[in-house]
Amino acid sequence: MKYIAACFAALFLFGNASAQNKQEAALQAKISGIIKKMTLEEKIAMLHGNALFSSEGVKRLGIPELTCDDGPLGVREEIKRFDWASANWTTDSATFLPNGSAIAATWNPDMAHKYGVVLGEESNARKKIVILSPAFNICRMPLNGRTYEYYSEDPYLNAQLAIQSVKGIQSQHVAACVKHFAANNQEVNRGTINTIVDERTLREIYLPAFKASIQQGNAYTIMSAYNKINGYWCSENDILLNQILKKEWGFKGAVISDWGGTHHTVEAANNGLDIEMGSSGPYDKWYFATPLLEAVKAGKVSEKTINDKVSRILWVMFHTSMSTNHPAGSIGTPAHGKAVYDIAAESIVLLNNEDHLLPLKTSKVKSIAVIGDNATRTFASGGFGAGVKAKYEITALAGIKARFGKTADIKFAQGYKANYKAGNTDAQNAGYDKPDQSLIDEAVTTAKSSEVAILCIGANREYESEGHDRKTLELPFGEMALVKAVTAANPNTIIVVMAGAPYDLNDIKKLNHTIVWSWFNGSEAGNALADVLAGVINPSGKLPFTFPASLHDSPAFALNTYPGENQTTEYKEGILVGYRWYDTKKIDPLYCFGYGLSYTSFAYSGLATDKKVYAPGGKIGISLKLKNTGAVAGKETVQFYVSKVGSSVSRAEKELKAFRKIMVAPGKTNALALNINVNDLAYFNAEQHKWVVEPGEYKLLAASSSKDIKEVVSFRVGK
Repeated sequence: MKYIAACFAALFLFGNASAQNKQEAALQAKISGIIKKMTLEEKIAMLHGNALFSSEGVKRLGIPELTCDDGPLGVREEIKRFDWASANWTTDSATFLPNGSAIAATWNPDMAHKYGVVLGEESNARKKIVILSPAFNICRMPLNGRTYEYYSEDPYLNAQLAIQSVKGIQSQHVAACVKHFAANNQEVNRGTINTIVDERTLREIYLPAFKASIQQGNAYTIMSAYNKINGYWCSENDILLNQILKKEWGFKGAVISDWGGTHHTVEAANNGLDIEMGSSGPYDKWYFATPLLEAVKAGKVSEKTINDKVSRILWVMFHTSMSTNHPAGSIGTPAHGKAVYDIAAESIVLLNNEDHLLPLKTSKVKSIAVIGDNATRTFASGGFGAGVKAKYEITALAGIKARFGKTADIKFAQGYKANYKAGNTDAQNAGYDKPDQSLIDEAVTTAKSSEVAILCIGANREYESEGHDRKTLELPFGEMALVKAVTAANPNTIIVVMAGAPYDLNDIKKLNHTIVWSWFNGSEAGNALADVLAGVINPSGKLPFTFPASLHDSPAFALNTYPGENQTTEYKEGILVGYRWYDTKKIDPLYCFGYGLSYTSFAYSGLATDKKVYAPGGKIGISLKLKNTGAVAGKETVQFYVSKVGSSVSRAEKELKAFRKIMVAPGKTNALALNINVNDLAYFNAEQHKWVVEPGEYKLLAASSSKDIKEVVSFRVGK
């Protein structure tokens, strides 16, 4: 019977693949027929912008414009066709979605999929066919101004989230545009910097999530980055775009330049760029406009190359704007708000609760002081990153009032001034890091008169912004002075940090106060935070990146490779990015990768593999028992790392290879079963130009964080 079932399964899969191949062949034939009817001028017109967020169609053939928009935090407000000023629509309010590092902190691909579906539905409602999301560049160094927008420091975690985000978006017949390809890891000099990175590092760290988003997520479009890699602009990098992306990975869609990221005509056309966006000057003078037409006529770019680009754009259109049964979309719905709440609730990280102040008992707490500018600030927009005209945004204060206000007297004090403006000069922003004593005094008075103080600090969208990197890990706006004063006045102080990137919390950690890490967490941020504080939600977020104890512990700073010299930065740390660096170099971080507490506790037991020896190409069957040893239900993210014993090549001490987030009822034990592909244990051999699974002994580690290893088992890989 098993044999018969296997045969039927094989026939089903083969039949599916055969049907898909026929559909793809029919589509390509249809596209070829359309291209034959087009003039060279019409083809060229499709390859560059005709407005800020669109490129030309061919009306006589029924081909629409290709419309796109910014999207990591939600569909941005409508701007004018030819400039960045608001179009002043009254119908473009959208759902504000949690930022990228918040999504990563859920450690839950289902949440990434929810994010994608909402973004896809709202893109459709606004008639945006390409949404410029998700962004998941590796968090190489903590000061990057766009860390909040990206996911994590780990390629495997990034990949699993990217796959589901893309699938969610494209389930709505909207093209995800994954970005920024590749190694776009700093904002300082981003438009000129030449990143020197060896092939092994590129393959093992910076490319895996892009590869997964293409081959497993089937992303329809991809955005080339601003920077150079090994001397060549990413928008005209033959190795990156032609050799790896299109030939090796089999990418069928279109490569879109980052806005203003195109530099040449012939080089970009021949080396893999398909659509030029955001260049300056008259549209007919752009690199892919009249200069490209002239280059084709001069024989410098073949018409076959042009046809390939047009074919890719039409392929995207037939999966999106020209698809059958195209969804109408919806925007700002209660269902979207619920999705945002779910993501935000799972993203919040409990960093410290040694005094067991949390969860707060609503029936017992009669007065609460809510302190800090971030308690009333909104995060849907600000700085130079793409923002959202949020239909609504629940602030921390509003959420706390809604949850606790019926039984507790809630008072607010601002505490500090967030007087930093993205784009201002250092002189104009001078003094932003100085405390305001009058506001501190008011906060202390408020804290003293309350049973509990909730201190909302951190950053905002001006301070963490596209276009610049932070200069320090220190908390801005003189917040540490406020923390020390308020915690001295009221020992029952809960510190809530709202930010998208690591900060120096050394002094706060030493005080042993309760610390909750929230993010730029979307339209429902305040409600999700309040429910975590009240214990309605048991926090289950885990840090998606390492918090260094000192900035100079971070590899880019330890090796003096940031921001680079002479417009060049060398990734000297190689594959040792994030926890790989800290673990291998035996450097203790402030908070490690994957760290996060709960209101309950978990016990790990019975880690086992289904065999002791595996062959390349096989699957490692893993089993583990997880018991909730506390009094409340909770979700735990079990992380599986693999370490090669006696490796013949340099490796990180351990690497994340699998994870699973599960809910366990109090007192209950759940069994986990999952697989790791043996081939996923490979390293990239640059000399042989291939992935190599090294035979020998490996250790499998089940952990609650990169530092908290619960169970270890050994296995071998044979030749």
